[in-house]
Amino acid sequence: MKSALFNWSGGKDSALALNQVLNGKEYSVECLLTSVNEHYDRVSMHGVRIELLEAQARSIGIPLRKLLLPEMPTMEVYNKVVGETLSELKFRGIDYSIYGDIFLKDLRSYREEQMAQVPMKAVFPIWVRDTRELLETFISEGFQAVIVCVNEKYLDASFAGRLLDQSFLDDLPAGVDPCGENGEYHSFVFDGPIFKQPVPFRLGEVVYRNYQPVTPDDDDNCGVTTSVGYDTGFYFQDLLPD
Repeated sequence: MKSALFNWSGGKDSALALNQVLNGKEYSVECLLTSVNEHYDRVSMHGVRIELLEAQARSIGIPLRKLLLPEMPTMEVYNKVVGETLSELKFRGIDYSIYGDIFLKDLRSYREEQMAQVPMKAVFPIWVRDTRELLETFISEGFQAVIVCVNEKYLDASFAGRLLDQSFLDDLPAGVDPCGENGEYHSFVFDGPIFKQPVPFRLGEVVYRNYQPVTPDDDDNCGVTTSVGYDTGFYFQDLLPD
């Protein structure tokens, strides 16, 4: 099999893409690579505590590799950290980098250019899939997730902390992508076919944060909030290890 790393955010798109890759048996996934905000000790943009990210990796059974980033890294800093990490993994014999992106063409182009510099080959197993169909597949295959971040431009605070189920899908307002591909929301997957056992947690408080005008560079696979972040506010549902 082809040796690969998987860009893991802990969310639903990552889980669906990883499940497809593991079932396909074309790639041997050597590690899960996740951007971590070193200042807050949480997954970048998703706001999930590192303890829960580590619990996910243990339950999946694939080693976790963290990209440690400062509180608000510039793109220069982000690209440097990513480049150094990927070069090291390439030296270890990893030739492929797998993503859960669905249809953001600019992001895909950025990733492919980034991988070409290593060099590695970027792989997109769920590219251009219908997002409602993907979410329905996620639910029907037994995955379970909780919403950990919502963008106030698209969703109100009541969506934070909800389970990602058929009821959630039915309640999404018109114009909101079912998989949140435009940054409408982010999720934390705690159970499903890729897990040996559920990841235990309990709901904490909901925290609101506002970000100043900037350019987005994030998705649900390995997102990073840089000093050129967002012109909007987010509701973060804190999850506590149980």
